[in-house]
Amino acid sequence: MPYRILTLNNIAPRGLERLPTERYQVGSDIEQPDAILLRSADLHGVRIAPAVRAIGRAGAGVNNIPVAEMSARGIPVFNTPGANANAVKELVLAGLLLAARNIVPAWQFARGLSGDDAAIEAAVEAGKKGFVGFELPGRTLGVVGLGAVGVEVANSALALGMKVLGYDPQLTVQRAWQLSASVEQALSLEDMFTRSDAITVHVPLNEHTRGLVSAARLALMRRGGTILNFARAAIVDEASVLAALDAGRLHAYVCDFPNKALKDHPRTVALPHLGASTGEAEENCAVMVAEQVRDFLENGNIRNSVNYPEAVLPRVPNTTRLSVANRNVPNMVGQISTCLAAQGINIADLLNKSRGEYAYTLIDTDGEVSEALLASIRAIDGVLAARIV
Repeated sequence: MPYRILTLNNIAPRGLERLPTERYQVGSDIEQPDAILLRSADLHGVRIAPAVRAIGRAGAGVNNIPVAEMSARGIPVFNTPGANANAVKELVLAGLLLAARNIVPAWQFARGLSGDDAAIEAAVEAGKKGFVGFELPGRTLGVVGLGAVGVEVANSALALGMKVLGYDPQLTVQRAWQLSASVEQALSLEDMFTRSDAITVHVPLNEHTRGLVSAARLALMRRGGTILNFARAAIVDEASVLAALDAGRLHAYVCDFPNKALKDHPRTVALPHLGASTGEAEENCAVMVAEQVRDFLENGNIRNSVNYPEAVLPRVPNTTRLSVANRNVPNMVGQISTCLAAQGINIADLLNKSRGEYAYTLIDTDGEVSEALLASIRAIDGVLAARIV
C-alpha cells in the first residue's frame, strides 16, 4: 500500500518528484494521510488525522504548526533550514543598500517629477541633495542569530567591506565551521547594539526573541543606524522603532512585514514577505522536505526536525526496523528491550537519542516483530508512537 501524502499548499513539482508514484499517493484531497507537506497553511485548531506520522514544512519557520501538540503525539515536525538561505541573504543585502543610498525615497521623488526633460533635469539637480547616502565599507553590521541565513549574511557583509559582529549563544559546530574567522563575537545583545551601525535579526520567534529589538536596545545604537528584519515581525518592537525613526535616532527600518503604520512611513521600506520568494528557494525547500519525510517514512531516520532529535541509523541487512517516539524518562530503552527479549528477539543494532522532554529510538531486530509485540511496546507508559518501518 503506498504512503499517502497530503499537500496543503502548492509544493514545487521538483520536490514532489522525490516521492515516486509507485510508492506515494500525493494530493490536496488525501484522507488519513501518513504525512502532511505544507508551506504557510495554518494548522492551529485543525484536526490532524490519527494516521499522520510526520509533518514537513517547506521553509524554516514553523509558527503555523502546533509543534507542542505534535510532539506529544510522537509526530516529528520537519523544516528546511538553509534551503532558502541564499534568497534571504540577497534580500538582506539589498535592504542594506536600499537604506544606505536612500533608494526608495529617491525613486519615489524621480517618479513624481513632471514637465519636459529640461524641467526634470533641473528638478533632479535641485533635489538630489536630499537623498545623499553613505557607503557600507568600514561600517559595522550586527548579525543576531548565526544559523544558515545569519552565517551567509555575515560572510557576505564582510565581502562588502563591512565589519561584522555576530551573536548566537546556540551557535552550532556546523555553522561555526562555515562562519568567517573575521566575524567578531559580540558578548551580549547590548554589546552588539552599542557597537553596530546596522542590526539584522535571523532568529525564530519565541518567548525569548519576541520584542528583541526593544526601546532600551535601540537607545544604545549609534545615531543614524538601520534595523533589518527578514525573520518575523514580532521580533522587533515596532512602536519603539517608529519612535526612534521619528526622533531621528534611526536612519531606516527595512522589513518584510508591511502594515498600516509602516507602509507609508518615509523612513521605512516594508516589502511583501519576499524573503524566500524565489523559484530557486521554493524548489530547494520542496526537495529538502520531501527527502526528509521520505527518509522518515521509509527508514525511520530523522533529519532537521524541530521537536525530535537527529537520529540516523544505517539499516542492518535482513533485519526488521522498529521506531519508537517516547517521553525522555529513565528506563524506556530497557522496557522496550525487555519486550523484545520476552519474545526471543535479538537486537542487531540500536540508536537512542533525546532532545528535551522527548526521545527517539531506532532498533534493527533479527526476526519479525509481530503486531501483538508492537502493541505491547505501544502500551509502555511514556511511549507516544511506535511502528515497524
